[in-house]
Amino acid sequence: MKQGMLNWTRRGVLAAGVAMTMALGATMPAGAQTPPGVLIVGQIAEPKALDPAAVTAVNDFRILMNVYDGLVRYKSGTLEVEPALAESWEISEDGSVYTFKLREGVTFHDGSDFNAEAVKFNFDRMLNEDHPFHDTGPFPLAFFFSAVESTEVVDDYTVKFTLNGPYAPFLSNLAYPTGLIVSPAAVEQHGADFGRNPSGTGPFKFAEWRSNEAVVVEKNADYWDGAPSLEAVVFRPITDANTRTAEMLAGGIDVMVEVPPVALSEFQGDTFEVLEQAGPHVWFLILNAKEGPFADKKVRQAANYAINKSALVDNVLEGTADVAAGPTPPAFAWAYNESLEPYPYDPDKAKALLAEAGAEGAELTFYVTEGGSGMLDPIAMGTAIQADLEAVGFDVKIETYEWNTFLGQVNPGLEGKADMAEMAWMTNDPDTLPYLALRTDAWPDKGGFNSGYYSNPEVDTLLEEARVATDQDKRAELYKQMQTIVQDDAPWVFVANWKQNAVMSDRVEGFTLEPSFFLLLDDVVKN
Repeated sequence: MKQGMLNWTRRGVLAAGVAMTMALGATMPAGAQTPPGVLIVGQIAEPKALDPAAVTAVNDFRILMNVYDGLVRYKSGTLEVEPALAESWEISEDGSVYTFKLREGVTFHDGSDFNAEAVKFNFDRMLNEDHPFHDTGPFPLAFFFSAVESTEVVDDYTVKFTLNGPYAPFLSNLAYPTGLIVSPAAVEQHGADFGRNPSGTGPFKFAEWRSNEAVVVEKNADYWDGAPSLEAVVFRPITDANTRTAEMLAGGIDVMVEVPPVALSEFQGDTFEVLEQAGPHVWFLILNAKEGPFADKKVRQAANYAINKSALVDNVLEGTADVAAGPTPPAFAWAYNESLEPYPYDPDKAKALLAEAGAEGAELTFYVTEGGSGMLDPIAMGTAIQADLEAVGFDVKIETYEWNTFLGQVNPGLEGKADMAEMAWMTNDPDTLPYLALRTDAWPDKGGFNSGYYSNPEVDTLLEEARVATDQDKRAELYKQMQTIVQDDAPWVFVANWKQNAVMSDRVEGFTLEPSFFLLLDDVVKN
C-alpha cells in the first residue's frame, strides 16, 4: 500500500490527507500509516481565521506562515530579518522612510500579480478607515504599523513607507504574520469571507477548511523560492492534549506541537524525535488593576509572592520552562534586565501584604483556558495557582473556557467580569508585548490588549522613547528601566518562560522549531 501511495495523483493524495482528519473522535489503530508526502500536524485549537491581518494567535500563525509571504522574513534559526517578497530596501538617514525593491514575476495563488499596488492595498486595508475593504477586519494587531503615515507606489516593483518618525521595530514587525501579504483580488472577491478563502504567495496553497476537523493546504509548485517537497499539509485541531498525545503515539498525526510535559516521556526510542527550542515567550496572569482587590499594588505583589512558580515549572511543567522575572523574555538577551530576580515564593510576605491592604479573604474570579497557543498546561497550572492563592487567604473561583471563547472574554478587558486571567505571549521584538499590553493607551477600549487596565505614565514614556530610539544600546537601557518599574508595580503575576517543544515521527525529515514559534514546512520531507 505504501508503495502504491507514491504513485497517487495530487488530488488523490489530498483526498487521503483530508480523509485522515475524520478520525478526530477516536484514536487510530496502532501502526496506522498516514500517506507519504502528506504531513499531518496536530494543532492545539481550531484557527479563528486564515487572514493574517485579522488574527492574533500563534496557533493560526503556524498555518499562515506556510500560505503567505511578507516583504521580509526571519532568517531560519534566528529573529534576524532577511529579504522575502522584497529583494532589498533602503532606509532614510532619519529612519522615517523605508523604500523596498520588490521581487518580480511572483503571483498569488489565485493567479493575480504581486506588485507594489498589492502591498499598498494590504497596508491601506489595515490602517485606513476609509479604505473600501477596511470593514473586512477588525485588525487587532494593526498597532504593529501605527507609525505608518503613508504607503506609496513608486513604480510597479518599488514601494515606499513613510513613518511618523523613526521606528526601530518596523522591519521586525514586517516579518511578523501581521505583515504577510494577501491577494487584493481575493479580498475583493470574498470580502468579509476572505478569512475562509485565503490566497497568498507562499509555498502552500489553501485547499480546504473543514470546521473543527482540518485545514488542508497543497504544494505550490510555482513557489518563487522553490517548490516544497510535501504534496500537502493537514492541520488538525485536537484541543484535548491527551487525545493529541494518543493520536501521535498511534500514528494518526506526524507532528505534534506543544507536547504536554507529562507526556514527553512517552516519546522514547527510534520511532519519535522530541525537539526543543527556546524563544521569546512569557506566561503570566493578567491582574485587574482597575477595580477589585488588584487595584491595590500591595495585593498584586501579594499574589506574586503567594504563587510557588518554581514548583509550577518543576512539577506541572516538568522542567520545560524557567521562572519568569518580569515582562520581557530573556530570549531578547540584548534588552533583558538580568539584574531582576523573580518574586520569591514567600507566603508569609503575601499574607502580610494582604493584611496591610485589608484584603484578607478577598474573592477572586479567575479565567482559565482549556488550551491555546503557548498556554502551558493551563488547567493544571490554574488549579495549582488557585491552591497557592487560597493558602494565603484569597477566595478563588475558576471559570474555564475554550481558547477562542476565552480570548473573546479576556481581550475586551476584565472590567466587570474577572479579577485575573491566564495569558501567554510569543513575540518578535521587546517592544511588542509591553507596547500592546502595558501602556495606558493600550487599554481595550482604545484598541489594545491591556486587559487589566494597568497604567503608569513613566512606563508609557519609556516605551514611546524606546520604539523611536535608533541606537540599540539606548533602546536596551530604556527597556531595562521599564522592566524594573513593571516588576515592582506587578500588573501581572510573572510565571514562566517556556522552551517550546514538538515531537515528530521517524517518517519526517527536515522539520525544525524556530525561535519565532512559527512552523516553516517548505523544506520538510515525509516518507
